[in-house]
Amino acid sequence: MATKRMNVLVYSGNGSTVESVRHCLYSLRRLLSPTYAVITVTGNAIIKEPWTASCALLVFPGGADLGYCRTLNGEGNRRISQYVDRGGLYLGLCAGGYYGSKRCEFEVGKKAMEVVGDRELAFFPGTCRGCAFSGFVYHSEEGTRAVQLQTSKAALSKGTIPDVFRSYYNGGGVFVDAPKLKHRGVEVLAIFTEELDVDAGEGSACIVYCKVGDGAAVLTSTHPEFAASNLDPTINLPGYDKVVTALKEDDQQRTDFLKACLLKLGLQVSQEQTAIPSLSRLHLSAAETADILRLIEALRAIITERDGEEFIVDDNDTFHLEKPSRWSLGSIADALPSMTDGSSKQREEEEEEKEDDQEKIIDYDKVVKRLLIHDTDQPESKDTPYFNHHAYVANLKHYESQSPGSGRTFGKELLYGEVVTSTNTLLEKNTAILRRLPTGFTATATVQVAGRGRGTNVWVSPAGSLMFSTVVRHQMSLMAQAPVVFLQYLAALAIVEGVQTYDKGYQRMPVRLKWPNDIFAADPADPSGKTFVKIGGILVNSHYSDSEYLCVVGVGLNTTNASPTTSLNALNPPAPFTLEKLLARVLTCFSALYDRFVRTGFDRYFEDLYYKHWLHTDQIVTLEAEGGIRARLQGITTDWGLLKAEELGWEDRPTGRILTLQSDSNSFDFFKGLIKRKV
Repeated sequence: MATKRMNVLVYSGNGSTVESVRHCLYSLRRLLSPTYAVITVTGNAIIKEPWTASCALLVFPGGADLGYCRTLNGEGNRRISQYVDRGGLYLGLCAGGYYGSKRCEFEVGKKAMEVVGDRELAFFPGTCRGCAFSGFVYHSEEGTRAVQLQTSKAALSKGTIPDVFRSYYNGGGVFVDAPKLKHRGVEVLAIFTEELDVDAGEGSACIVYCKVGDGAAVLTSTHPEFAASNLDPTINLPGYDKVVTALKEDDQQRTDFLKACLLKLGLQVSQEQTAIPSLSRLHLSAAETADILRLIEALRAIITERDGEEFIVDDNDTFHLEKPSRWSLGSIADALPSMTDGSSKQREEEEEEKEDDQEKIIDYDKVVKRLLIHDTDQPESKDTPYFNHHAYVANLKHYESQSPGSGRTFGKELLYGEVVTSTNTLLEKNTAILRRLPTGFTATATVQVAGRGRGTNVWVSPAGSLMFSTVVRHQMSLMAQAPVVFLQYLAALAIVEGVQTYDKGYQRMPVRLKWPNDIFAADPADPSGKTFVKIGGILVNSHYSDSEYLCVVGVGLNTTNASPTTSLNALNPPAPFTLEKLLARVLTCFSALYDRFVRTGFDRYFEDLYYKHWLHTDQIVTLEAEGGIRARLQGITTDWGLLKAEELGWEDRPTGRILTLQSDSNSFDFFKGLIKRKV
């Protein structure tokens, strides 16, 4: 079996700058979505978490490479080197280019600035020497230039490749004698066309490709990831506005060149830049009028009024209650002035600003979220064209009628947005709202622009993926019989059971569970049915408050979208799944399972159901944290949901020793039979 590498990890630890990281995320997400999830990774995660199996590209942005050394020298760099040598990819930008070279020589002879020394990664088997152009000042744009680069079309054989273009430069080096290192796997992708302020040896290579074992690295001394739209031409520095203008003129060539570099590394690049859409209006509704009225009453205490408008200001987000409704704090008459021509003009200006923002880096947490409450009926299709609320409610009631008396049905109150940051973030990070939400309250979306996952495993959230988060208020008094840790297992069971009981003929859908919280499916590209690929994941966050756990259970499941792995509709179901019907089925399964769980705990019924669907029966694994011993998986404990493994000795004979592993501190690489300890 082989897993698909779908994470592009951008280092955001010690040494990196916030702006460089943001530029990386901005450009790479536009070029690599939806095939890859472009996310940040810390130094601690590189050292301790099992990121390598799912990582398609590791990116080190601009900053100061001494910070990288302090954090990663030793174990961190050993893991990075091993990752690349075994087929991984590395992209080093400016400081990341110095860091990926065998030797760094920066501002030699300048006592306050000098950084000289060997580097452990040594992907470029020579020296990166800088600054190529004088004038660099830390934490300043003072040394910024729009430098002209000449590309090598022979080395960059894929994509549209410009002959020359101007790129953002601020402190990068030159790869000394790069043409002489061709026999060691080095190819020059671009050179400076201007005279340099340091000795470059032969050539003036500013961007190089390095073959490293079964993997490869691209190192740059300029910033091809910096888009002019994210630079401020009003900065008070002589000539800086002209730098931004020059970069803006060559922005298409910059984009084409960056695409070509990513193609050179073997990545799948979007033909067109994927624009990150603006956040949409949120719609709050319920299956029954009484449910929405109860919710409105619960939220009333945290609503504030400002200039005749209503807001909820919470820990992470601010919500603007956009239109007057029956529960408004002010009268409808008082709200009528907002519909004047002046207001319409203001809204037109706001729409124009949103269009401009699509081309810039956006801090989504600072964007005021627009919230419309439907207190009399469901949202109409013209308001939510990608999600049919009437179909969803009809299916929810249909499935609910099949299991009467199962307790409260999850999903009766629904928050929907066409484009949101993250359904988990909207609920879990806004605690004033969360404390007032009932068990089963669900948030769902068509597209997430800042999806969250467990550890470094963030699930791609394109249109066609079923993504939702559900609130569960789990009483402390239940913990002895029904520990809250089992919520992730119940959610996983709800997904598989929901898929296989979606309708008649779906019971053989090849969907399985991977411990502790991933959903896998048989790869339709493998006719043997023996290869499984990830199609979904689960994230559970919880707060403890007033003798109960406030839990948010987040789910992402590829349903109609084939990228980045495969989807339910690619598995040849009797008829295609629809998101509205599948969401209703999974939620009714979840509520029925939870209702039983609080009464019986994780009893034999749940054990049998879980083992029926999981992938690990009698699988032999290596326990890294136990000194590499071999063990056979036996199941999970029914008290705290720990993974049970029996130690194997000579010729894989059982020794009788049983080990238990906690899901929050261990990660299971299913494809390598390796369980790694996380700290």
